[in-house]
Amino acid sequence: MASKEHLILLTGASGFVGGHILHSLLAEGYNVRCTVRSESSAASIRNTHSASSNQLSFATVTDFTHPDAFDDAVQGVSGIIHTASPFLLQSNDHENDLVKPAIQGTVHLLQAAYKHAGPQLYRVIVTSSFAAILDMEKGYRPGYTYTDTDWNPASYEQAVSNSSTAFAYCASKKLAEKAAWDFVESTSPKPSFALTTMCPPWILGPNIDANISLSHLNESTQTIYQLINGSLSTPPPTDFAGFADVRDVAEAHLKAYQNPEAAGQRFLISRGNFNYQTACDIIRESFPQLASEGKVPEGTPGAGEKEAVYRVDSSKSTAVLGIEYTPLKQTLKDCVSQLLAASA
Repeated sequence: MASKEHLILLTGASGFVGGHILHSLLAEGYNVRCTVRSESSAASIRNTHSASSNQLSFATVTDFTHPDAFDDAVQGVSGIIHTASPFLLQSNDHENDLVKPAIQGTVHLLQAAYKHAGPQLYRVIVTSSFAAILDMEKGYRPGYTYTDTDWNPASYEQAVSNSSTAFAYCASKKLAEKAAWDFVESTSPKPSFALTTMCPPWILGPNIDANISLSHLNESTQTIYQLINGSLSTPPPTDFAGFADVRDVAEAHLKAYQNPEAAGQRFLISRGNFNYQTACDIIRESFPQLASEGKVPEGTPGAGEKEAVYRVDSSKSTAVLGIEYTPLKQTLKDCVSQLLAASA
Protein backbone atom coordinates (compact mmCIF):
# COMPACT_ATOMS: atom_id res chain seq x y z
CA MET A 1 0.00 0.00 0.00
CA ALA A 2 1.25 3.47 -0.84
CA SER A 3 2.22 5.94 1.82
CA LYS A 4 -0.47 8.40 2.88
CA GLU A 5 1.83 11.20 1.78
CA HIS A 6 1.32 10.08 -1.77
CA LEU A 7 -1.28 11.57 -4.06
CA ILE A 8 -4.60 10.06 -5.26
CA LEU A 9 -6.46 11.34 -8.32
CA LEU A 10 -10.25 11.32 -7.95
CA THR A 11 -12.67 12.03 -10.78
CA GLY A 12 -16.27 12.96 -10.02
CA ALA A 13 -15.42 14.36 -6.60
CA SER A 14 -18.39 16.72 -6.65
CA GLY A 15 -20.87 13.88 -7.14
CA PHE A 16 -22.93 11.97 -4.59
CA VAL A 17 -20.58 8.97 -4.48
CA GLY A 18 -17.40 10.92 -5.24
CA GLY A 19 -18.02 13.28 -2.33
CA HIS A 20 -18.14 10.41 0.13
CA ILE A 21 -15.07 8.77 -1.39
CA LEU A 22 -13.22 12.06 -1.07
CA HIS A 23 -14.26 12.34 2.57
CA SER A 24 -12.99 8.81 3.27
CA LEU A 25 -9.65 9.48 1.58
CA LEU A 26 -9.11 12.77 3.40
CA ALA A 27 -10.08 11.22 6.75
CA GLU A 28 -7.32 8.64 6.20
CA GLY A 29 -4.80 11.40 5.62
CA TYR A 30 -4.35 11.06 1.88
CA ASN A 31 -3.67 14.00 -0.41
CA VAL A 32 -6.25 14.09 -3.20
CA ARG A 33 -6.20 15.76 -6.58
CA CYS A 34 -9.77 16.20 -7.84
CA THR A 35 -10.69 16.65 -11.46
CA VAL A 36 -13.18 19.48 -11.97
CA ARG A 37 -14.82 21.12 -14.97
CA SER A 38 -14.66 24.64 -13.54
CA GLU A 39 -13.30 26.73 -10.69
CA SER A 40 -16.79 26.95 -9.21
CA SER A 41 -16.80 23.17 -8.78
CA ALA A 42 -13.43 23.36 -7.06
CA ALA A 43 -14.73 26.08 -4.72
CA SER A 44 -17.74 23.96 -3.82
CA ILE A 45 -15.55 20.95 -3.02
CA ARG A 46 -13.22 23.10 -0.92
CA ASN A 47 -16.19 24.44 1.01
CA THR A 48 -17.65 20.99 1.71
CA HIS A 49 -14.27 19.61 2.84
CA SER A 50 -12.89 22.79 4.38
CA ALA A 51 -11.40 20.98 7.39
CA SER A 52 -9.02 19.13 5.04
CA SER A 53 -8.41 21.83 2.45
CA ASN A 54 -4.64 21.53 2.83
CA GLN A 55 -4.87 17.98 1.44
CA LEU A 56 -6.78 19.06 -1.67
CA SER A 57 -5.61 20.08 -5.12
CA PHE A 58 -7.43 20.31 -8.44
CA ALA A 59 -6.98 19.58 -12.13
CA THR A 60 -9.36 21.07 -14.68
CA VAL A 61 -10.70 18.52 -17.17
CA THR A 62 -13.44 20.04 -19.29
CA ASP A 63 -13.96 17.16 -21.72
CA PHE A 64 -13.33 13.56 -20.64
CA THR A 65 -13.72 12.36 -24.22
CA HIS A 66 -10.66 14.26 -25.45
CA PRO A 67 -7.71 11.87 -25.92
CA ASP A 68 -5.29 13.93 -23.81
CA ALA A 69 -7.84 15.11 -21.23
CA PHE A 70 -6.08 13.45 -18.30
CA ASP A 71 -2.43 13.74 -19.37
CA ASP A 72 -1.60 16.42 -16.80
CA ALA A 73 -4.00 15.26 -14.08
CA VAL A 74 -2.42 11.81 -13.69
CA GLN A 75 1.19 12.94 -13.28
CA GLY A 76 2.80 11.88 -10.03
CA VAL A 77 -0.21 10.09 -8.55
CA SER A 78 0.05 6.77 -6.72
CA GLY A 79 -3.62 5.89 -7.15
CA ILE A 80 -6.57 6.78 -9.34
CA ILE A 81 -10.26 6.45 -8.48
CA HIS A 82 -12.51 7.06 -11.48
CA THR A 83 -16.14 7.69 -10.52
CA ALA A 84 -17.17 10.14 -13.25
CA SER A 85 -19.46 8.76 -15.96
CA PRO A 86 -22.31 10.21 -18.04
CA PHE A 87 -25.83 9.68 -16.70
CA LEU A 88 -29.05 10.80 -18.37
CA LEU A 89 -32.70 9.97 -17.76
CA GLN A 90 -33.58 10.70 -21.38
CA SER A 91 -31.43 10.54 -24.49
CA ASN A 92 -32.19 10.73 -28.20
CA ASP A 93 -28.62 9.83 -29.15
CA HIS A 94 -27.47 6.95 -26.97
CA GLU A 95 -24.15 6.55 -28.75
CA ASN A 96 -22.96 10.13 -28.32
CA ASP A 97 -24.75 10.93 -25.05
CA LEU A 98 -23.92 7.78 -23.10
CA VAL A 99 -21.97 5.00 -24.76
CA LYS A 100 -19.03 6.78 -26.34
CA PRO A 101 -18.43 9.19 -23.40
CA ALA A 102 -18.46 6.32 -20.88
CA ILE A 103 -16.00 4.24 -22.86
CA GLN A 104 -13.77 7.11 -23.95
CA GLY A 105 -13.60 8.68 -20.50
CA THR A 106 -12.42 5.40 -19.00
CA VAL A 107 -10.00 4.42 -21.76
CA HIS A 108 -8.46 7.87 -22.09
CA LEU A 109 -7.84 7.94 -18.35
CA LEU A 110 -6.12 4.55 -18.47
CA GLN A 111 -4.06 5.57 -21.49
CA ALA A 112 -2.95 8.72 -19.69
CA ALA A 113 -2.14 6.73 -16.56
CA TYR A 114 -0.06 4.29 -18.59
CA LYS A 115 1.88 6.98 -20.46
CA HIS A 116 2.17 9.87 -18.02
CA ALA A 117 1.53 8.90 -14.38
CA GLY A 118 4.89 7.34 -13.66
CA PRO A 119 6.01 4.02 -12.13
CA GLN A 120 4.76 4.95 -8.65
CA LEU A 121 1.14 4.45 -9.79
CA TYR A 122 0.10 1.06 -8.47
CA ARG A 123 -3.71 0.99 -8.35
CA VAL A 124 -6.54 2.27 -10.56
CA ILE A 125 -10.10 1.82 -9.30
CA VAL A 126 -13.00 2.27 -11.71
CA THR A 127 -16.49 2.78 -10.34
CA SER A 128 -18.61 0.60 -12.56
CA SER A 129 -22.14 -0.47 -11.62
CA PHE A 130 -24.44 -3.40 -11.00
CA ALA A 131 -25.79 -2.28 -14.37
CA ALA A 132 -22.66 -3.88 -15.84
CA ILE A 133 -23.68 -7.17 -14.20
CA LEU A 134 -27.46 -7.24 -14.68
CA ASP A 135 -29.10 -8.90 -17.69
CA MET A 136 -31.97 -6.47 -18.22
CA GLU A 137 -33.73 -8.68 -20.76
CA LYS A 138 -34.28 -11.37 -18.10
CA GLY A 139 -36.22 -9.02 -15.84
CA TYR A 140 -36.72 -9.96 -12.19
CA ARG A 141 -35.25 -13.44 -12.81
CA PRO A 142 -36.62 -15.07 -9.62
CA GLY A 143 -34.39 -17.77 -8.15
CA TYR A 144 -31.20 -16.38 -9.73
CA THR A 145 -28.34 -14.88 -7.73
CA TYR A 146 -26.06 -12.36 -9.39
CA THR A 147 -22.37 -12.27 -8.44
CA ASP A 148 -19.33 -10.35 -9.64
CA THR A 149 -18.76 -13.04 -12.28
CA ASP A 150 -21.92 -12.05 -14.18
CA TRP A 151 -21.80 -9.61 -17.09
CA ASN A 152 -24.56 -7.63 -18.75
CA PRO A 153 -24.67 -9.29 -22.21
CA ALA A 154 -25.68 -6.12 -24.10
CA SER A 155 -23.54 -5.33 -27.13
CA TYR A 156 -22.46 -1.94 -28.46
CA GLU A 157 -24.92 -2.28 -31.31
CA GLN A 158 -27.79 -3.07 -28.93
CA ALA A 159 -26.85 -0.15 -26.70
CA VAL A 160 -27.02 2.44 -29.45
CA SER A 161 -30.13 1.03 -31.17
CA ASN A 162 -32.36 0.20 -28.21
CA SER A 163 -35.15 2.72 -27.64
CA SER A 164 -34.70 2.62 -23.85
CA THR A 165 -32.31 5.13 -22.29
CA ALA A 166 -32.11 2.89 -19.19
CA PHE A 167 -30.98 -0.02 -21.36
CA ALA A 168 -28.37 2.18 -23.07
CA TYR A 169 -27.09 3.48 -19.73
CA CYS A 170 -26.71 -0.02 -18.30
CA ALA A 171 -24.97 -1.15 -21.46
CA SER A 172 -22.64 1.87 -21.35
CA LYS A 173 -21.49 0.87 -17.85
CA LYS A 174 -20.75 -2.67 -19.02
CA LEU A 175 -18.97 -1.51 -22.16
CA ALA A 176 -16.84 1.02 -20.26
CA GLU A 177 -15.84 -1.50 -17.61
CA LYS A 178 -15.09 -4.17 -20.22
CA ALA A 179 -12.95 -1.65 -22.10
CA ALA A 180 -10.96 -1.05 -18.92
CA TRP A 181 -10.23 -4.75 -18.42
CA ASP A 182 -9.41 -5.16 -22.12
CA PHE A 183 -6.94 -2.27 -21.92
CA VAL A 184 -5.07 -3.82 -19.00
CA GLU A 185 -5.03 -7.26 -20.65
CA SER A 186 -3.97 -6.13 -24.11
CA THR A 187 -1.41 -3.42 -23.30
CA SER A 188 2.22 -4.39 -23.75
CA PRO A 189 4.40 -4.04 -21.85
CA LYS A 190 1.99 -4.57 -18.97
CA PRO A 191 0.99 -1.52 -16.91
CA SER A 192 2.74 -1.00 -13.57
CA PHE A 193 -0.66 -0.52 -11.95
CA ALA A 194 -3.38 -3.04 -11.14
CA LEU A 195 -7.02 -2.46 -11.98
CA THR A 196 -9.95 -2.93 -9.58
CA THR A 197 -13.60 -2.34 -10.48
CA MET A 198 -16.57 -1.71 -8.18
CA CYS A 199 -20.14 -2.61 -9.11
CA PRO A 200 -22.74 -1.14 -6.71
CA PRO A 201 -26.51 -1.17 -7.48
CA TRP A 202 -28.83 1.54 -6.07
CA ILE A 203 -26.65 3.78 -3.91
CA LEU A 204 -28.65 5.31 -1.07
CA GLY A 205 -27.92 7.37 2.02
CA PRO A 206 -27.22 10.92 3.16
CA ASN A 207 -25.34 13.46 1.09
CA ILE A 208 -21.84 14.36 2.27
CA ASP A 209 -22.94 18.02 2.35
CA ALA A 210 -25.85 18.40 4.77
CA ASN A 211 -26.89 21.64 3.05
CA ILE A 212 -28.74 19.91 0.26
CA SER A 213 -31.25 21.52 -2.06
CA LEU A 214 -34.50 19.64 -2.59
CA SER A 215 -34.60 20.97 -6.15
CA HIS A 216 -31.17 19.54 -7.01
CA LEU A 217 -31.12 16.00 -5.62
CA ASN A 218 -29.22 13.12 -7.18
CA GLU A 219 -31.47 10.46 -8.66
CA SER A 220 -31.46 7.90 -5.85
CA THR A 221 -32.08 10.57 -3.20
CA GLN A 222 -34.85 12.04 -5.35
CA THR A 223 -36.44 8.59 -5.43
CA ILE A 224 -36.45 8.42 -1.63
CA TYR A 225 -37.78 11.97 -1.42
CA GLN A 226 -40.75 10.94 -3.55
CA LEU A 227 -41.56 8.31 -0.92
CA ILE A 228 -41.97 10.95 1.80
CA ASN A 229 -43.41 14.04 0.10
CA GLY A 230 -46.92 12.77 -0.56
CA SER A 231 -46.48 12.60 -4.34
CA LEU A 232 -47.03 8.83 -4.58
CA SER A 233 -50.17 6.86 -3.75
CA THR A 234 -48.49 3.44 -3.94
CA PRO A 235 -44.88 2.24 -3.70
CA PRO A 236 -43.18 2.11 -7.13
CA PRO A 237 -42.33 -1.26 -8.69
CA THR A 238 -38.83 -2.62 -8.18
CA ASP A 239 -36.20 -1.39 -10.61
CA PHE A 240 -32.75 -2.42 -9.35
CA ALA A 241 -33.36 -5.07 -6.69
CA GLY A 242 -30.22 -4.32 -4.74
CA PHE A 243 -28.74 -1.42 -2.78
CA ALA A 244 -25.70 -0.19 -0.93
CA ASP A 245 -25.22 2.64 1.52
CA VAL A 246 -23.13 5.39 -0.07
CA ARG A 247 -20.80 5.38 2.95
CA ASP A 248 -20.14 1.66 2.45
CA VAL A 249 -19.44 2.27 -1.23
CA ALA A 250 -16.90 4.92 -0.25
CA GLU A 251 -15.28 2.60 2.27
CA ALA A 252 -15.08 -0.13 -0.35
CA HIS A 253 -13.16 2.18 -2.68
CA LEU A 254 -10.79 3.18 0.11
CA LYS A 255 -10.09 -0.43 1.07
CA ALA A 256 -9.72 -1.46 -2.55
CA TYR A 257 -6.96 1.11 -2.77
CA GLN A 258 -5.30 -0.04 0.44
CA ASN A 259 -5.66 -3.82 0.20
CA PRO A 260 -3.12 -5.64 -2.01
CA GLU A 261 -5.62 -8.51 -2.43
CA ALA A 262 -7.98 -6.19 -4.31
CA ALA A 263 -5.60 -5.98 -7.28
CA GLY A 264 -7.17 -7.35 -10.44
CA GLN A 265 -10.49 -7.93 -8.72
CA ARG A 266 -14.08 -7.04 -9.58
CA PHE A 267 -16.45 -6.47 -6.66
CA LEU A 268 -20.23 -6.43 -6.42
CA ILE A 269 -20.87 -3.91 -3.62
CA SER A 270 -24.28 -4.45 -2.03
CA ARG A 271 -25.95 -4.80 1.37
CA GLY A 272 -28.67 -6.98 -0.16
CA ASN A 273 -32.00 -6.68 -1.85
CA PHE A 274 -34.09 -3.53 -2.11
CA ASN A 275 -37.69 -2.79 -2.99
CA TYR A 276 -39.86 0.28 -2.47
CA GLN A 277 -42.56 -1.51 -0.47
CA THR A 278 -40.04 -2.49 2.19
CA ALA A 279 -38.56 1.01 2.08
CA CYS A 280 -42.02 2.48 2.72
CA ASP A 281 -42.61 0.01 5.56
CA ILE A 282 -39.35 1.10 7.21
CA ILE A 283 -40.01 4.82 6.73
CA ARG A 284 -43.58 4.56 8.08
CA GLU A 285 -42.29 2.76 11.17
CA SER A 286 -39.28 5.05 11.70
CA PHE A 287 -41.13 8.31 10.98
CA PRO A 288 -44.71 7.79 12.20
CA GLN A 289 -45.52 11.47 11.73
CA LEU A 290 -45.00 11.09 7.99
CA ALA A 291 -47.27 8.06 7.93
CA SER A 292 -49.99 9.84 9.91
CA GLU A 293 -49.83 12.79 7.52
CA GLY A 294 -50.36 10.43 4.56
CA LYS A 295 -47.03 11.36 2.97
CA VAL A 296 -45.64 7.82 2.69
CA PRO A 297 -47.56 5.30 0.57
CA GLU A 298 -48.73 2.29 2.56
CA GLY A 299 -49.11 -0.25 -0.23
CA THR A 300 -49.24 -3.80 1.11
CA PRO A 301 -47.03 -3.92 4.22
CA GLY A 302 -44.65 -6.87 4.25
CA ALA A 303 -45.24 -7.79 0.61
CA GLY A 304 -41.80 -6.60 -0.43
CA GLU A 305 -40.09 -9.32 1.59
CA LYS A 306 -41.92 -11.96 -0.47
CA GLU A 307 -41.18 -10.44 -3.86
CA ALA A 308 -40.05 -12.96 -6.47
CA VAL A 309 -36.89 -11.34 -7.75
CA TYR A 310 -33.20 -12.07 -8.23
CA ARG A 311 -30.77 -11.88 -5.33
CA VAL A 312 -27.32 -10.31 -5.12
CA ASP A 313 -24.23 -11.92 -3.59
CA SER A 314 -21.54 -9.51 -2.46
CA SER A 315 -19.76 -11.96 -0.15
CA LYS A 316 -16.43 -11.43 -1.93
CA SER A 317 -16.41 -7.77 -0.92
CA THR A 318 -16.92 -8.79 2.70
CA ALA A 319 -14.23 -11.47 2.55
CA VAL A 320 -11.57 -9.45 0.72
CA LEU A 321 -12.33 -5.85 1.70
CA GLY A 322 -13.86 -6.49 5.12
CA ILE A 323 -16.94 -4.36 4.44
CA GLU A 324 -19.58 -4.51 7.18
CA TYR A 325 -22.65 -3.29 5.35
CA THR A 326 -25.10 -0.77 6.80
CA PRO A 327 -28.66 -2.12 7.19
CA LEU A 328 -31.36 -0.59 4.99
CA LYS A 329 -33.19 0.77 8.03
CA GLN A 330 -30.21 2.88 9.09
CA THR A 331 -29.54 4.03 5.53
CA LEU A 332 -33.13 5.20 5.10
CA LYS A 333 -33.31 6.85 8.52
CA ASP A 334 -30.19 8.90 7.80
CA CYS A 335 -31.31 9.83 4.29
CA VAL A 336 -34.88 10.77 5.31
CA SER A 337 -33.65 12.76 8.33
CA GLN A 338 -31.45 14.85 6.04
CA LEU A 339 -34.33 15.39 3.61
CA LEU A 340 -36.67 16.46 6.41
CA ALA A 341 -34.06 18.89 7.72
CA ALA A 342 -33.72 20.37 4.23
CA SER A 343 -37.48 20.79 3.93
CA ALA A 344 -37.94 22.39 7.37
